[in-house]
Amino acid sequence: MSEDIVEDVRWRGSWAVVAGSTGGVGRETALRLAEDGYSIVVCGCDGAGAEETRKLIEWAGGRAVDLVVDLGDAAAVRRLIAEMIGLVGGAPVEVLVNNAGAADYGSAEDIFDTVFNRNVKAPLVLTGALAPLMAKRGRGAIVNVGGFGASVGDGGQAQAAKAALIMLTRLWSAEYGPKGVRVNFVDPGHLFPSAQERRTELDPGYPHGVSAGAGGPVEVAETIRFLVSPRAAAIQGALLTMAGAVDAAESYGCPSAPA
Repeated sequence: MSEDIVEDVRWRGSWAVVAGSTGGVGRETALRLAEDGYSIVVCGCDGAGAEETRKLIEWAGGRAVDLVVDLGDAAAVRRLIAEMIGLVGGAPVEVLVNNAGAADYGSAEDIFDTVFNRNVKAPLVLTGALAPLMAKRGRGAIVNVGGFGASVGDGGQAQAAKAALIMLTRLWSAEYGPKGVRVNFVDPGHLFPSAQERRTELDPGYPHGVSAGAGGPVEVAETIRFLVSPRAAAIQGALLTMAGAVDAAESYGCPSAPA
């Protein structure tokens, strides 16, 4: 990030922090929140992706700063927060989107640490730093982005991490809701192409029981955009599922694989 950009972001206005906004859902969310007038903190481990997201926002007339960080490293996330707070120069951070995550396939024992660090520890550190500031001002919105296995269960994944994020959503909602901060959870369902391809290799019949089309990055981003907007003022502590009814099909005993 160049010196002139650092100087340029010291202005008065509302900021939105979108963790994991180097592509996909995070990028689409960042672009839409920028359209709504927020300045955006773009962050993730992909430096080129973060820079591209920032440039897309700026080309559209918005303001953004990109910060490269491994969101699976709690110490690095704490350094990110310190740098970010310095860059915004006292301007309010009113939105936090915890979109960063790690999806992998294997035994929980083998992959749990990686998945847990990114899916739980990063949102825990970011929310712990930013939610009290929002509460002090009496307003703010936090959206946690999960995964299909968090509410249904899917063999071979450490999705207990995303299930933990659901419970944290409810706890944060109870803690910060009375202080004007809304906290909600979005489950994008069967979405990410790389994860889908790997899952299909293991189970050719996947996904099963889809009675409505699962959303893509744009649809998920629009849902997040709605949840942080005043139109969703009455929605608090909710788990919004966009799984194309796969969760219902699985829950009601549909086979997890073809016979």
